Order: sequence, then C-alpha cells, then structure tokens
Amino acid sequence: MFDLFSDVYLWVKAFHIMAVMSWMAGLFYLPRLYVHHVERAETVDGMAPVFEMMETKLLRLIMNPAMIATWIAGLVLVLTPGIVDWSLIWPWTKAAAVLAMTWFHHWLGLRRKDLAAGRNTLTGRQYRMMNEVPTVLMVVIVLSVVVKF
Repeated sequence: MFDLFSDVYLWVKAFHIMAVMSWMAGLFYLPRLYVHHVERAETVDGMAPVFEMMETKLLRLIMNPAMIATWIAGLVLVLTPGIVDWSLIWPWTKAAAVLAMTWFHHWLGLRRKDLAAGRNTLTGRQYRMMNEVPTVLMVVIVLSVVVKF
C-alpha cells in the first residue's frame, strides 16, 4: 500500500497544494465577511440574510471540502515512505500549525452560528484582528516545509 503512495506522490502533492490554496482563500475571506456583517448588516436593511447566505455557502461549499481534501492528501503525503523525518523539528511545527488552522476553521464556523442566531459578541475590529491568524499560521507552515528547520 505504501508503495502505491510513492507511485502517486506527485499527484497527491499537487492535489494537496490546490486544496490548501482553496482552504486558505476561505480562511482569509470569511473573517472579512464577518467584519462587513457586523458593521453593515444592522445599518442596511435586509443585508443580514445576504451575509448569512454568503458565509454559509463559503463555509459549507468551499472551506469544509477544501479542509477535508487538505487533510486527506496531507495524511497520504505523511504516510509516503521517505517523505517525513519525524526526528526533525519541522514536521512537528507544521503539524501544530495545521492543527491550529483546523481549530481556527471550526472557531469561524461557531462565529457563523452566533451571527445567524443574533448572539455575536465580537466587533468588526476584533474580526479584522482574527483575520491575521491564518497568515501567521501559513508563514509557520511554509517555512517549516520549505526551510525544514
């Protein structure tokens, strides 16, 4: 079975990169939607349902499938013989950052439910600050994989 992983390694790697790009696009965009939702939905009549629809579709149709595809392809890459040396630090820093990114994804999903239910407690400024989380995690992941420190 692991020999099969070696045979399809480049295809899985390409699929993994495409899935990560899709997931990251959503992780960057959803907090920005939340900023506009919080700051404009109350002042512009009829906008709250529009934001809720956009947020739900982004999360369910793009981000969730992209996250799942990222995880599946990533696990196949990790299980491919000779790719990861777990005695080094980089796989651990990447794994920690990916787990943090997954947590952030789920945190965003909970905020969507709060916004839809009228239970939001965060400001537009706080969502702007949270928009930086995926950037920091992306830097850690890319440096881990490329520099392999």
